[in-house]
Amino acid sequence: MTILLVLVIAFALIFDYINGFHDTANAIATVVSTRVLTPLMAIAMAACLNFVGALVATNVAKTIATGILSSPSFATETTVLAAILGAIVWNLITWRAGIPSSSSHALIGGLIGAALVHGFTLASRLPHGPTSIVDWSGILNKVIYPLIASPIAGALIGYGVMWLIQVIFANLHPRNAGLAFRRLQLVSSAAMAFSHGQNDAQKSMGIITLALMTHGIVAQQKNPHIPMWVIVCCATAMGLGTSAGGWRIIRTMGHKIIRLEPVNGFAAETSGAAVILTASHFGMPVSTTHCIAGSIFGVGAAKRLSAVRWQVAINMVVAWIVTIPAAALFGGLAYEIARLFSR
Repeated sequence: MTILLVLVIAFALIFDYINGFHDTANAIATVVSTRVLTPLMAIAMAACLNFVGALVATNVAKTIATGILSSPSFATETTVLAAILGAIVWNLITWRAGIPSSSSHALIGGLIGAALVHGFTLASRLPHGPTSIVDWSGILNKVIYPLIASPIAGALIGYGVMWLIQVIFANLHPRNAGLAFRRLQLVSSAAMAFSHGQNDAQKSMGIITLALMTHGIVAQQKNPHIPMWVIVCCATAMGLGTSAGGWRIIRTMGHKIIRLEPVNGFAAETSGAAVILTASHFGMPVSTTHCIAGSIFGVGAAKRLSAVRWQVAINMVVAWIVTIPAAALFGGLAYEIARLFSR
């Protein structure tokens, strides 16, 4: 391994750690805000289940490794390192501001930006121009469509689950309903934490595998083998990051969108986990932030439309739209800076 490749792996694990504490709120905000679990208990549960979820599948990792660039052979360790640095910068900015943006799309945006700048240095090798270094159809099908569809699906499922609960338990005494859903929310929050690990930890697995492919350590093929040490390292980094917590974003997700009760938390987490697990099965790197936020909006709308703080929703949607181009900008800048130091 070269020093540059070691740096890529190290920063990918740092990104995974940051992803853990940045997106911890996605799994535990509702269970904390409804006081079903204390923050420390919720974080401990999420850390363990994030680790387990990260171990069980690699479909999303393969999408990141082979589905963003038109060919892995066009990438370099510098490209991959710049992509990670761009994503880390955007994640820290949004974490500091308490904005629940998508770590997944920050990484993809960083890779797109670094690759496009790198493409101009390969113009003679790219018959269709420097922008053809990016697999735009793959991004459209695997990233953009799920980016739009996942929060909508979360909102629709959340609305449907909440409406169904209201119909089935209409005659149940509120106290008994509260006790029942406090227990059920333990299951739904666990499912949310597991699904977060299954989808989000795979982003770093994929980016490390891409770097290993550029270096010839992993064979360049459409269905690459993800080394076990990569899976374990990324799962561990995600679990450790989760244990650090992300209180700024927890406040936004758990308190600022709607006032949550255990029944609302259960409906939102169940809906969000269902969307994420489905996307993971098909290798789609969706945002857990988008999925759970969409579910919370749907649950709130099922109570009444005025229960949702729509200005918060608008601010979050703006952050989602900005994430990929902003991270792409930082990724491109990081690539140029890395080139200066490599001369």
